[in-house]
Amino acid sequence: MLLRLAYLAVTNTFTLLRRLPMSGREKDIEILALRHQLLVLQRQVGKPAFTDTDRVVLAGLLHHLPMDKLRQLLLLVNPDTIHRWHRDLLKRRHAATCAPKRRGRPPNVRSIRALVLRLARENSSWGYRRIHGELAALGIKVAASTVREILREHGIPPDVGGG
Repeated sequence: MLLRLAYLAVTNTFTLLRRLPMSGREKDIEILALRHQLLVLQRQVGKPAFTDTDRVVLAGLLHHLPMDKLRQLLLLVNPDTIHRWHRDLLKRRHAATCAPKRRGRPPNVRSIRALVLRLARENSSWGYRRIHGELAALGIKVAASTVREILREHGIPPDVGGG
């Protein structure tokens, strides 16, 4: 898709350079001829098939124009469709920047895991709730259920000492 977009940018640049020496009258004639060709295509083709790149280019070019001006233009799609494509483009762009990098719960930090196991070894009468309380007093935010799971994974009974 990026390659196609780059291709379109290069071809449009060359087209612009070709039109620079044209007079205003020649450009008007070319525009009228292109509009007439669009009318012919609209009569022959039922529904045109636009690629994602086509939608991006048209939405990017035309979304700045006011709705009344868009309605005057001869377009293959409804002006509301152009605005919808632009909204969808912005949504996708926003969703891509705001999406979390990975799904699910974050992994336990190794240092927290080591600290939980150290507290459990050094204080064999403490249960997971007491260890959780000590971690909270140290300013370490971890759920009590996480402490319980760490102890269970290492074969340490989580409810030692009734806690």
